[in-house]
Amino acid sequence: MPDYGVSFRRSAEKDLRRLDTTVQRRVLRAIDGLAREPRPPGCRKLVGSEDAFRIRIGDYRVIYTVEDAVFIVAIESVRHRREAYR
Repeated sequence: MPDYGVSFRRSAEKDLRRLDTTVQRRVLRAIDGLAREPRPPGCRKLVGSEDAFRIRIGDYRVIYTVEDAVFIVAIESVRHRREAYR
């Protein structure tokens, strides 16, 4: 299976820049893993959405969509768990 490309919404880039550098590294490592496996063990499909998923990285959540037809993982947001689903 080919690697997926990863794209970020502008708001997700801002979310990522606001994080502490150690948390940023952990999140970026997890996002890099999504390029190889867009639906890793532990990911959850979001209720009410056709193609949105989330992964947990400590207290943070990465919300993303997978476009299998064009091999793209689109990062929608990177937020603390108390803010991720608002």
